[in-house]
Amino acid sequence: IGSTYIQMPDYAKALQFLRLAQKGFAQYVSSHNDIPFNFHRINVYILNNLEECFLFTNKLDSAAYYIKAGIKYEDAYHVDELRPVFIADMGVLEGKKGNKSAGLKYFDQAKKAWLAANDLTNLGLVYFSYARLYEDFHQTDSAIFYAQKALSSGIEGNYLADEAKAAKLLYQLYDEQHNIPLAYKYYKTATQINDSIVNKDKIMELASMDFEQKQHQDELAAAKLAYQNTVRNYAFAAGLAVLALLALVFWRNAQHRKKANDLLHEQKEEIEATLEQLQATQTQLIQSEKMASLGELTAGIAHEIQNPLNFVNNFSEVSVELLGELKEEAVAGRTEDVIAIADDLSQNLEKIKHHGKRADAIVKGMLQHSRTSSGHKEPTNINALADEYLRLAYHGLRAKDKNFNAELITHFDEKLPKVNMVPQDIGRVLLNLFNNAFYATQQKAKIAGASYKPVVEVSTTRQDGFVIVSVRDNGNGVPENIKDKIMQPFFTTKPTGEGTGLGLSLSYDIVVKGHDGRIGVESKEGEGSEFIMQLPVN
Repeated sequence: IGSTYIQMPDYAKALQFLRLAQKGFAQYVSSHNDIPFNFHRINVYILNNLEECFLFTNKLDSAAYYIKAGIKYEDAYHVDELRPVFIADMGVLEGKKGNKSAGLKYFDQAKKAWLAANDLTNLGLVYFSYARLYEDFHQTDSAIFYAQKALSSGIEGNYLADEAKAAKLLYQLYDEQHNIPLAYKYYKTATQINDSIVNKDKIMELASMDFEQKQHQDELAAAKLAYQNTVRNYAFAAGLAVLALLALVFWRNAQHRKKANDLLHEQKEEIEATLEQLQATQTQLIQSEKMASLGELTAGIAHEIQNPLNFVNNFSEVSVELLGELKEEAVAGRTEDVIAIADDLSQNLEKIKHHGKRADAIVKGMLQHSRTSSGHKEPTNINALADEYLRLAYHGLRAKDKNFNAELITHFDEKLPKVNMVPQDIGRVLLNLFNNAFYATQQKAKIAGASYKPVVEVSTTRQDGFVIVSVRDNGNGVPENIKDKIMQPFFTTKPTGEGTGLGLSLSYDIVVKGHDGRIGVESKEGEGSEFIMQLPVN
């Protein structure tokens, strides 16, 4: 129980039970001449837990005392299975004292021993100790290296507690480096591991209850024996009384267990109901985000297709009038005028043909976008894709706000190779980034005055095996205190009813998980933002 309280961690409780364990061992030794070897092993574990209890609470002198006592006891009774643990803890102790080289020396000895024994659990703990020591001395790269080795050892050894500690440390280290994708990755890993660990508080509550009741039973048995030795004439009555009292204790124990089980059952039902409600809410929010994206896309397409249709209609009307004039001039015999009108008609028909093809291309693009993504990747021209969705996003916003105007600047690298991607999915990411950029400039335009001119700039380039798409705006920017949160599901900076907080989260999943790419943001509050998407060329 003391060891389990260390893991929780509750060092005051741990120390209480470890002292009881010490007392129990001393009583056994004082009343037995022949001590089994396994009891010596138990005492070594008691000493190990005591020194770790003091080590974790920074009582370094007491920790050093019990480390030395444990090693001395192992030497005296030839118990050597925890020697590497004591050595590793000595390394932690030296690290806390600021002696980095001494700490690493002890860790190397412990690592060598656990590698020889192929003990993945304790090997993972040594790697974790390396990582914490390097973290204390601000050597982040070395700390990350050993934390990853600790996580690998925990996974290979299927030891969830080690996995959770290593994943949490990696999240903290990458967060300090502002490496948002990797920090988010290990944050999710740590959360998933913690969710799979059984509720220790409930286990300890029941374990403590059993232990205290066992102590109570022992006290009752001792009282019974003393009473029988003093008053033998009342032995039978005393026996009946003790049996009745024991029955009451067992009944109370059963009632406590029943209450605990009922409480756990109720909590389980509440958790399941809450989970179902959260899943339903998540489904509704995702659907709302999809419908919002579809509405914005439809508005953009409607505005885009209206232009060629207007041209077709206008030139058709003009051509009808020209045909009337052509007939009049032909009847009058004015050949030159007939030829001139015929030339105008030919030009009109060419323009009708041109804008008809433009409308046809828009409709085909709309049909292609409306298809459900199959997940099939194909070589795609990222420049053409970005240009198409930039115009759709802009006209979609213009359809809602006629007064909004923005300068669109593009810098497309024409030498870019085609990128293997799912065009519909990356199109959704681009549409979301463009919509966010236009929204930011639109909001700033409402308060900045006539001198402010909204600008959205899109550029593409290739670097280090990645095609990079940059979307820059001169809007209000992203506040520094929320930059790390904007990729999290359901986090939104928009007012209630205007955003679900799923757009950037879905974009992150598509780019990072679906295409092995990267996505991040650079921003200065009040001046604008730049979202950068990187997709691997191969």
